[in-house]
Amino acid sequence: MATSFFRRVTKTLIVILNLTIVLLFLLASLSPFLNTAKWWMIGFTGLMAPYLIIGLILFIIFWLIVKPKMALISLAALLIGFQQVNVVFAWRPGSAVSERKPEGLIRVVSWNIQSFNGFTKNQTARKLARTELVESILKFEPDVVCLQEFNHKEGGNPESDNLSLFRKAYPYHHFSKDYMRNGGEYQSGCIIFSKYPIAGTGKVKYPVAESLIYADLVKGKDTIRVFNTHLQSFKFKEADYSDLERIRVQDDEGLRASKNIVRKMRLAFKRRGVQAGIVKQELDKSPYPSIICGDFNDVPNSYTYFHIKGIWQDAFLKKGFGIGRSFIALAPTLRIDYILANGDFTVKLFDMVDEGLSDHIMLVSDLQLKK
Repeated sequence: MATSFFRRVTKTLIVILNLTIVLLFLLASLSPFLNTAKWWMIGFTGLMAPYLIIGLILFIIFWLIVKPKMALISLAALLIGFQQVNVVFAWRPGSAVSERKPEGLIRVVSWNIQSFNGFTKNQTARKLARTELVESILKFEPDVVCLQEFNHKEGGNPESDNLSLFRKAYPYHHFSKDYMRNGGEYQSGCIIFSKYPIAGTGKVKYPVAESLIYADLVKGKDTIRVFNTHLQSFKFKEADYSDLERIRVQDDEGLRASKNIVRKMRLAFKRRGVQAGIVKQELDKSPYPSIICGDFNDVPNSYTYFHIKGIWQDAFLKKGFGIGRSFIALAPTLRIDYILANGDFTVKLFDMVDEGLSDHIMLVSDLQLKK
């Protein structure tokens, strides 16, 4: 009798857990259509999507063994939300990037370089990391380099003149200078370096903080527009990471920590919803073959990603393999950095190169302009 009761309770709990995961996944499947500027709560389901997908797959396997008909529930959910599955995993492994680029291709590097700070608080080591980071980029001989969280200081001090590190290899650049201090002496933001001449540039400011920039590059008889941007982050500080740990261990201050984390995340979801609309509008206006690089600070299962990407090509999905984690803190599923190209290009190669010099991983892609 007791054994029978235990089985019924266990089965009920398993079914409830299965249905809960199904419901959350279906909600996550709505994220491409619900702007987080208004529906900010949907942003949380996007972050959960990879784990929900894994949960549904495990339930399918479980029910196929125990009660095959029940597997149809999870299978149906995955089919309904296949768009979400399709952007989480890449299935087209290619060769690793070589230091010499094939002829006729455009090599693009995109990297959030964390203000050249690296992972150490030692000032001497940071100075070395600055040059190591640049060498890590230059060894691949990219034609275009898009960096986020780039900084530079005017005044002739070689230890803070970061533009000079790239000037020899890249005679052309466009710098957003979103943040300036000391009368403009210190500058930071997104930057586009190019081996090709720049025919025109643009900057579209967001309502708060940073901007979207672009440069029109002249390659032979062709003009290519390259965008670069850094969207609103959660702006977690060291104290916030400690708060996350308190939440995990259910510390007495966990409730206060949870409220603080949710507040920051809600603000970021809302701002990115607005920013995604601005980016999409500018991409649609481009008269040239176009590429956008950037740290979107949002996962592929988000409104931000789907709205910006539209029908454009995600270089990782075209030539990558796996989940493609690009941000190394917090979770193993955070692909938040992207290289997207419109239909005028063919993606020939994509690779992620972790040099251990930033909390983000460098993205490298070889693109071919269609004739």
